[in-house]
Amino acid sequence: MSNKRPQIVVGITGGSGAIYAKRVIDLLAHADCHVHIIFSKYGKDVYQHEVSELKQPLSANTIIGRHYDHMTFHNNDNMFDALASGSHQVDQMVIIPCSTHTMAAMASGLCDTLLLRSAYVTLKERRPLIVVSRETPVTSIDLDNMLKLTHAGAIICPASPGFYMKPKTVDDLVDGMASKVLDLLKVPHNLNTRWC
Repeated sequence: MSNKRPQIVVGITGGSGAIYAKRVIDLLAHADCHVHIIFSKYGKDVYQHEVSELKQPLSANTIIGRHYDHMTFHNNDNMFDALASGSHQVDQMVIIPCSTHTMAAMASGLCDTLLLRSAYVTLKERRPLIVVSRETPVTSIDLDNMLKLTHAGAIICPASPGFYMKPKTVDDLVDGMASKVLDLLKVPHNLNTRWC
């Protein structure tokens, strides 16, 4: 990444695990990244069910509980958004959590929402795409889709928190996954979650 503020797209879909998205967004803000957020329709529903009510209009306060100037919310139905174009300079994208539906759509090259189009653009421009899949068990269909996405350049990072750091709380487990995602995005953080 260059010396400018990193531009990172965060897609939030309807898979369980919205708490991971919240924590990653919080850490990206602490790292002074510009965070572009796209909720899928069911991503909003799951976020409200698992984390908190999404008050309108969406804001940094709604997501991370504090003011932050460098956060932009994008309408998933707006295919004229700048994120739909490869000429718009973002550095990378993470989809967290990623539902099997979204994964299947991406693996098929579908681009009928802004989230899917942004993922497609990320792959075609050879930018990093981190896919935090959240389903268990998985079918051979899911495995095939993961393989297709891997061949296209994505990194599949299943939401499988580690236990080597001896977590004591749910937040510790969430931090373990969030730190892994930030490491993949090459964004610095101060979480003490690595194997020592």
